[in-house]
Amino acid sequence: MARPLHQIAEEIRREWIRPYFAAEPYLAAMGEVTHISDRYGADSARSVVLYFLCNAKTWRGPAARRIKQELKQILSETK
Repeated sequence: MARPLHQIAEEIRREWIRPYFAAEPYLAAMGEVTHISDRYGADSARSVVLYFLCNAKTWRGPAARRIKQELKQILSETK
């Protein structure tokens, strides 16, 4: 069972002290949803996660690799 997206967002905030400005709105949106099938306003949580990953390319390191892989795994399980 995948972790809730808001928990993942909390961990990202702890690990990525100064998020890239373009990733920030998607990180905030992830903090408001639980499942990849949820909606955030007019957007799906799936699109929020995809846009976050696209804008989080500057985030590097072991935690970044692990969390990004976790998000990709969640996306791949819910095609």
